[in-house]
Amino acid sequence: MTATLPTGVAYDQHHFESHPRSDHNATLMSLPRFFSPHPLPTPFVADTSFAVGEAVARHIQVLRIAVGEALTLFDGAGGEYAATVHAIAKRDATVTLTAFDAIERESPLNITLVQSLATADKMDFIIQKAVELGVREIVPVAAARSTLKLDAERAEKRTQHWQAVAVAACEQCGRNRVPLVRPVHAFGQWLHQPRSGAAVLLHPTASQNLLGLVDGKQPIALLIGPEGGFTEQEIAEAIQHGVVAARLGPRILRTETAAIAAIAALSARHGDLGGLL
Repeated sequence: MTATLPTGVAYDQHHFESHPRSDHNATLMSLPRFFSPHPLPTPFVADTSFAVGEAVARHIQVLRIAVGEALTLFDGAGGEYAATVHAIAKRDATVTLTAFDAIERESPLNITLVQSLATADKMDFIIQKAVELGVREIVPVAAARSTLKLDAERAEKRTQHWQAVAVAACEQCGRNRVPLVRPVHAFGQWLHQPRSGAAVLLHPTASQNLLGLVDGKQPIALLIGPEGGFTEQEIAEAIQHGVVAARLGPRILRTETAAIAAIAALSARHGDLGGLL
């Protein structure tokens, strides 16, 4: 199984031209935003024509965006393009690219969310909110008590769906780089994979506090259990593989609450929420 995110080629912002205005960023953020599965042209040349493809064209039509109206495009390689709709056909649309802004809205934290499988609506919610809060990567894992059971075919389809959820969240929140949703792993399989940085498993009775463990300077893998929590055997195996158990507070949080609360707390302490804690 593979999870492939269609993105543009890597870019060097020094190779781009832009046409900045004092209200440029605010204007782009207020416009409809679309992820382009096809790489946008580089280097940027003003008034370039670009065919957005069937998926974006369909979205434009659903939103009833007319010829001459403005929108924003990004392809996941960084930065965003201001564009104006030039023509709309049944299965495609053409826009005119008018400006490029190399702006990034990524969190300074490098968080990988290792999320145990939960029911479909909860997984969608967790992925959407985690992307909005700035996670870099999401790894769905099948834990012993996961209520969602997936065979290989269904797991691949769900991964594709979750990747689409991540794309939509980026369109909404202004991120120009789309986090990758990895294929579903067995919990033990993920533990045996090499990793860099710290790995923390949330557990309500752990002796250490999450915010006291993480300094925000190194990558962190955040392990969240399923609705019934990790089993004692899973916790012991995780600790044997270098994972540290930590608590977020005295109460037992639902799986969808724990993921979002932990990411938000780390962002408030070490990330781009302004050092609120």
